[in-house]
Amino acid sequence: MVVSLSCDTLMMFTDRWFVSRLGSFAMNAIFVGGLAAFASQTFFTGLIGYSTALVAQEYGAGRKDRCVLTAYQSLLIAVCAWPLLLLLIPLGRAIFPRLGFPASQLPDQLRYFSLLTLGSGLGLLRGAFSGFFSGMGRTRVVMIASLTSVLFNVPLVYVLVFGKLGLPALGVTGAALGTLTASAAGVLVLALAFLSKHGARSLGQLPRFGIDRTLMRELVQKGAPSGLEFLLNMLAFQLMVLLLQRQGEASATAATLMFNWDMVSFIPLIGVEIGVTSMVGRYLGARNFAAVRRSVRSGLKISGAFSAFVFVAFLACPGVLVDVFRGHPPTAAFLAGRPLAIDMLRLASIYVGSEALLMVFVGALRGVGDTFFTMLASNGLHWILALTLWITLELMHQTTLVGWGVVVGIFMLFPLVLMLRWRQGRWRHASVLALAEPVAH
Repeated sequence: MVVSLSCDTLMMFTDRWFVSRLGSFAMNAIFVGGLAAFASQTFFTGLIGYSTALVAQEYGAGRKDRCVLTAYQSLLIAVCAWPLLLLLIPLGRAIFPRLGFPASQLPDQLRYFSLLTLGSGLGLLRGAFSGFFSGMGRTRVVMIASLTSVLFNVPLVYVLVFGKLGLPALGVTGAALGTLTASAAGVLVLALAFLSKHGARSLGQLPRFGIDRTLMRELVQKGAPSGLEFLLNMLAFQLMVLLLQRQGEASATAATLMFNWDMVSFIPLIGVEIGVTSMVGRYLGARNFAAVRRSVRSGLKISGAFSAFVFVAFLACPGVLVDVFRGHPPTAAFLAGRPLAIDMLRLASIYVGSEALLMVFVGALRGVGDTFFTMLASNGLHWILALTLWITLELMHQTTLVGWGVVVGIFMLFPLVLMLRWRQGRWRHASVLALAEPVAH
């Protein structure tokens, strides 16, 4: 799962790197537009994502036919959510111009947002199939699908952005089209694997496709808090990005440069979170509490090692990392934002260890079904961060660097809350244990 999510990181990173050659405004545009497109689907992404824990619990309890039925419910949600997300395209076109973004980046930002939202259902379908395979521990299939997407994405985006092989240069539009094509290729790999004899058919005779009221209710009840948590967190993050971009072109460029690398430190850890969720759910379904605890310790070791590497890179060579996005020649906006981006990256190195703890304990608590508490704790933190940044920048009129430093300091406290919740051991008595009992069909 770490490799799979690293592939996603590579795709986003290369998209921004290619587009940065068109200028800092274009890079800022796809950062904000892509973030908005992603945020618009986060509720359904989080809801569907809980199928990983549900499949793991059913698989651990030996009810393999219900693993397939759980995947069916996720696919139904993905298909039904897709047309709803398309309604957000005109909404985004109406709202973006009123939020104070630099006028020079708005056209590309709107174009990128609209195209990615048009293909948002691909991400939901991928989440449904990935939840099935991840829940059973067959993460190699997810990795192969992610690698397939990368193999399509990197060369295709390069050709479409710059107009190679006799094709016209499409710029930001080419980056979006290349990303959507690559996503479709990954979904196709997962779908074929699901329908193959090594996929759903390996668990026995396939049940009829349709709604299973018990599982759909379980998925919605337990997945909706995760989805709502994801959505509210992304809205808070969007607000923080908006506040940083409103401070001027230098601040907007510096924030984009810093978050480009922050993504590299964070998204692979989502793979650890998914792995911990799957293993914890699976061993919980089998009532193997010792293995549940071992799964958490393993996640801490993996995420800690990765974060140590990121810490050294951010602290020792932030200038080298920032200059990866330096155009030829560099734009005035890049040169103005570079010193601030370097300082922001140095500050970001402080909290990478907290990110590692955060993702492991979020995954563990979700694996045992404690999604409501994680929603409250996570949303509380993110909105505290957004409110604090607003006060620091808009009311106290402090610099971008001061505001970012305050955000980093508060963020480091959050993993301690989740760690204490886990150590209280309430998950041993959670109602999710009822899943280990026989279920009447």
